[in-house]
Amino acid sequence: MFDDGPRPLVQVQDLRMYFPIFSGIFRRHTGDVKAVDGISFDIVEGETLGLVGESGCGKSTVGRALLRLYNITSGRVIIDGEDVASLGPEALRKKRPTMQMVFQDPQASLNPRMTLARIIGEPLNEHTDWSTARKLDRIYELMDAVGLNRRFANRYPHEFSGGQRQRIGIARALALNPKFIVCDEPIAALDVSIQAQVVNLLEDLQEKLGLTYLFISHDLSMVRHIADRVAVMYLGRIAELSPRDPLYAKPLHPYAEALLSAVNEPDPVRAANRRRIILTGDVPSPANPPKGCNFCTRCPKVFDRCRTEKPELREVETGRFVACHLFDDKPQAAGSTGASEANERNQQGVTQ
Repeated sequence: MFDDGPRPLVQVQDLRMYFPIFSGIFRRHTGDVKAVDGISFDIVEGETLGLVGESGCGKSTVGRALLRLYNITSGRVIIDGEDVASLGPEALRKKRPTMQMVFQDPQASLNPRMTLARIIGEPLNEHTDWSTARKLDRIYELMDAVGLNRRFANRYPHEFSGGQRQRIGIARALALNPKFIVCDEPIAALDVSIQAQVVNLLEDLQEKLGLTYLFISHDLSMVRHIADRVAVMYLGRIAELSPRDPLYAKPLHPYAEALLSAVNEPDPVRAANRRRIILTGDVPSPANPPKGCNFCTRCPKVFDRCRTEKPELREVETGRFVACHLFDDKPQAAGSTGASEANERNQQGVTQ
C-alpha cells in the first residue's frame, strides 16, 4: 500500500480481528465484535509509529495481533520478510526472537514467583542453548542497559517500584535482540515523573540497537515526543496516518482534529486561542458499526454520503493518508450533499 521510500520492516495489509459472539441455549454464532476492521500500514526499520485513539478503539488488539498473540481473522502481517499470520506453531516459535512486546501493566506481566534474573533469562532458556555463565552475563548486560543495579538480580517483582518493573519488562523484551517491539501503553500505569524516564530509555535503546517500535498510547503529548509518524484509530479502523509534525499542526480527519484539540498546550497564549472540539453522542458498538463511515454518528462535518459508504484510507497530501469523504475527489452520488457543501462544513466544524 505504502511502497515509496525505504523498505519497511513491518507491513500490515487489510488486517481484521473479529471476536465471535455466541448466544442462545445452543451457543450459536450470531455476530462478531469487529475489534480491528481492515487496517493497513507500514513501519520502516528504525522508525517509531505511534498508534493513538480513545479506549476501546482496537489499539491493543492491533499490537497483539501483529505478534500473533491472537490468531487473526484475515489479512497479512509481514515482519522482516515473513508473513507471521500464516506461520505454523514451530515456525512462529522460531520467529519470536525477532518480535517482542512491552506490556501495559508491569505488575501483571511479571511472574511474582520468579526473581528478576529468572524473568529476564526466561527467553534465553527457551530460545538458546547457552551455558549458565553466558546467560548470566547476558542478564547483567541487559540490567545495565535498562539502568537496573546488578545487586537486584535475586529480588522479586513486588520489591520494585512501577518504573523499575517496567524496566524489567523492557530488559526481558530485549533479551533475544529483537528488531521490532510493540510497546502497548508502557507508561500508562506509571507516575508522570517516571514516564519520561521510561520513554527516554526507549529512545536511547532505539538509537543504540536500531529498534523499530509500534508505540500504542492514549497520551497524545508523549506520542508527539517519541513518534515519527502517528496513526489515529477510531472503532477498529485507521482514520488518519500522517507524519507527526503535520498531524499535530493541522489534523485533516474530523476525528483526529477533535482528538488533538484535547492535547494540553503549555503556552497560555496558544491555549487561550485554541478551539476545543466537543463531540456529541456515544461511540457505536464494534459489534454493530455504522453502515458508512464509522465516525458518521458523531462527526460534526457529516453529510449524506458518509452514512452509506465507507471511506478508504488514501493519500491526500505527501505522506498523509486520510479515510474521509471530505478529501475524496470522486463525484458525489445523486441526491447527496455536494462537494461545495462538504468543503463548507470542513471549514466551519462544530466547536465549543
